[in-house]
Amino acid sequence: MKKFLKIFFLTAACVSLVSCEDYLDTTSPSNMDDTFATSSPSEALKIMSKAYATYRQGGAMFSLYDWNDPLRSDMEYYCEGPGPNTKYALMMSELSVPNINDMQGGFNGSYSVISYTDKFASIIAAKPEYQAAVEAGQVNDWTHLYGEAVGLWANTYFRLTLHFGDVPFGYENKSVTEYELSSRFAIYDALIAKLKEVEGGMYKIGEGGIDGERVSRTFVNALIGQIALHAAGYQTLRTDVEGLYGEMSFEKKAENTAAKCIYARPTNYKEYLAIAETYFTKAMGEAAGAAKLITTDERGYVNNPYQRHFQYSLDLQVSPETLFEIACPQGALPNGMTANGEYLYAFGRGSDGGGSNGAPCKLFSAVRMAPAAYWGVFSNDDPRRDVSAVVTGMDGKGNEIVTSWNPGNKGSKGGMCLNKWSFEYMSNPFVTKQRCAGINYPVMRMGEVYLMLAEAKAGLGKDGEALSLVNDIRRRAFGDSNHDLKGLTGDALKEAIMNEARLELFGESRLTWFQIRGGYISELAIDAQNIIKDICKDVREKGYYEFENGNQFPAYIWTKKVAGATLVYNGTEGDPVMWPAWRGTYDYATLGVSVSGTEHNLAIEGLFKAIQPDSAEAKALEADGYTKVEYGITYANNEQSYIGSTMSGIKAKTDVPRYLMPIPFETLAQSKGKVTNGYGLPQQ
Repeated sequence: MKKFLKIFFLTAACVSLVSCEDYLDTTSPSNMDDTFATSSPSEALKIMSKAYATYRQGGAMFSLYDWNDPLRSDMEYYCEGPGPNTKYALMMSELSVPNINDMQGGFNGSYSVISYTDKFASIIAAKPEYQAAVEAGQVNDWTHLYGEAVGLWANTYFRLTLHFGDVPFGYENKSVTEYELSSRFAIYDALIAKLKEVEGGMYKIGEGGIDGERVSRTFVNALIGQIALHAAGYQTLRTDVEGLYGEMSFEKKAENTAAKCIYARPTNYKEYLAIAETYFTKAMGEAAGAAKLITTDERGYVNNPYQRHFQYSLDLQVSPETLFEIACPQGALPNGMTANGEYLYAFGRGSDGGGSNGAPCKLFSAVRMAPAAYWGVFSNDDPRRDVSAVVTGMDGKGNEIVTSWNPGNKGSKGGMCLNKWSFEYMSNPFVTKQRCAGINYPVMRMGEVYLMLAEAKAGLGKDGEALSLVNDIRRRAFGDSNHDLKGLTGDALKEAIMNEARLELFGESRLTWFQIRGGYISELAIDAQNIIKDICKDVREKGYYEFENGNQFPAYIWTKKVAGATLVYNGTEGDPVMWPAWRGTYDYATLGVSVSGTEHNLAIEGLFKAIQPDSAEAKALEADGYTKVEYGITYANNEQSYIGSTMSGIKAKTDVPRYLMPIPFETLAQSKGKVTNGYGLPQQ
């Protein structure tokens, strides 16, 4: 389990870190070039490991992404309703006033990682051992470490542009008195060029002891593809800085003259798509056998290759499908150090438990699935549906409970939780303390690469090849070719790729970028807001809303407790205890924590076909011990909250999506007027 992770936490306190409290403090610690620190690859890895820890702990990961990226699509919303935590997910950037610094931690933390990795790479590049290997055209530990540093440097810069747009570039570890914005396209070109330069000197996943917890050649090539794909796609661009994008020209989809921004893509987008196609293909070819799409499930008790990827994470192992994830330890660390263990806490199946010794402990569960997605977008036979979202939570005392549609957090409120990271399915649930479960932070997996490559090929007119990749994803999900898509071309194919991303990537912080790049985001936002209105109207008037696939979202359901504590896996449709699948509960009594009662599982009736409250069927259920529970009617009673949680900053299908974040005030102030915020964001 995570041998590399043990190294970097034991050494984290030993190595100084670039001070990043004030942006563009560009000096690095003098002991970074300590001869002993880089006397061997193993010692040098200890230095590099600090960069990984800083990426996770210093705000670059959690502060920027967790409260926005997985909450910004037509499928996803935030459990507590609209508010300041999710203003960028809502496209309500005007709420940044007067909070210009609310993303300062993530912004500065990112530049800390950038400075640190740049310095580390320069030290490795000066070593005779590295230079000799480069001269001989060899790949060894030194050439890999150099590429590893460059890879994390480039990944951090790229994600800065995703969230802040055009930012200062290239000032790390230099003495500067002033600086300016760089075009994101100039940054993309520089990152791609640098990554191309280093990837040949790196180990692939599976070579040199490298797995998905470290930056590899496999990930670097996929990252080149991802950067190029994003450069080719629609995004929100500034119009208030003359000459920012040089001689580039754009295809404009929408314009906001008041906020001085447009939604557009470059006219030479196919040049970037060609790069994306080449390097995604390269990454997939290199990864064969070591990193792959999981298509089989060796577990005798369940057959769900899609869930198998997430189970590796729940078992604190690196999945064969992982290209890169940030390691996170479980439990307490040496010398009083702490680790940001937010992933399961923020994105797991909700629990009302306390902070420690819970069954399970509290899980906030920020990301929820819209009813229109669960009942309407997924087909009932799609094995991804119940792995992705769950209708029940936990009470923290070992009991499964219905998660109501009252806005709120934890297990009892907020709507359907993300289910990909569920405490119950850990091989040994960690119940000692919240936020310490040890689930890694995912950055990229092979399923996403398949869909990104399909997106690139479809944009280049290679429709047959793109459709084949989509069907690879569908065959993994369904286990057969009976669900293959056929004959799709042009715009219909591109929409199918985006729709497959909805089914495959819900809650993983990836779906939003498919919808933004493809130019779909504003249209989808309005459609999602409108269907909420339709659902709530029918639930109030008819007692249910019926989707095109025949599923009915009901005003009421009927539930009763069932003896025992059982985990549900594949499930049996029509069985009220076994359907929906991937729920139930772990037997927490075996872990020595407090549970209540002996009836821990929940039977549910009427979830997909509405039962009328005064019907003979309802009376028979009540005679059998079932209780009527308010369900969809609660959603309808909170209609405005759910509309507000669904990208409500977008008011029309022709709106420019304003998802970008403000550069902090100190960075603006020290730039002598050369760095400003755009998109209507505040300047102070």
